[in-house]
Amino acid sequence: MPSTDDPRPSLPEWITNAYTVLSDRIRDSDSGESIDHVPAIRRERAVDVLRTTAELELEPGDADYAITRLLERGYFYEVNGELRVTLPTEDQ
Repeated sequence: MPSTDDPRPSLPEWITNAYTVLSDRIRDSDSGESIDHVPAIRRERAVDVLRTTAELELEPGDADYAITRLLERGYFYEVNGELRVTLPTEDQ
């Protein structure tokens, strides 16, 4: 979950839970790497993960909405249909 000093705008808890599930899946997945070796997950797969994970079990529309909000708020970025985790810049 994003930290309290995270500069990104806050979101409802169920959406930040979706972020946690997806970002963990992206970071832990050996098969989730894109062509340029950046950890990623296809958007369609991300929707499936959010629909089937025991922590959330979202409806398809809710899963897509959560992903869209996470993209709009800068938690993820998308390249060629793949979601990648946006890492907040660290202060010097």
